[in-house]
Amino acid sequence: MSFTFNIIQKEPVAIISLYGELIDRNEAQHLMDQIDGLSDDGQKYFILELSELKYMNSTGLNVLINVLTKSRKKGGDLVICGVSKKVQELLLVTKLTSVFSVSESTEDALTKFNVE
Repeated sequence: MSFTFNIIQKEPVAIISLYGELIDRNEAQHLMDQIDGLSDDGQKYFILELSELKYMNSTGLNVLINVLTKSRKKGGDLVICGVSKKVQELLLVTKLTSVFSVSESTEDALTKFNVE
């Protein structure tokens, strides 16, 4: 299964939905190029919606860490939501559950940014 993503702006948050399997560096680079563009335009709050992300490897973890780093350097934050069981297990094994703010749904994540 290939990887795709969709970005929706819901001021002041960019909601990025990930689909498929995030395992290829070139696909991850395309996503990071889009996020870099948003960041360069002043975007600092991000939600990564992962309910349709079936699998990710270290490439996917790198994306999560890079988005978190970019947002926090600008005084913002990242919330991930809709985490599948396989991705949750990966976050637990790598001990990244203590690093990321995790919500059940996009709606819950938006409340963390005081957006409805």
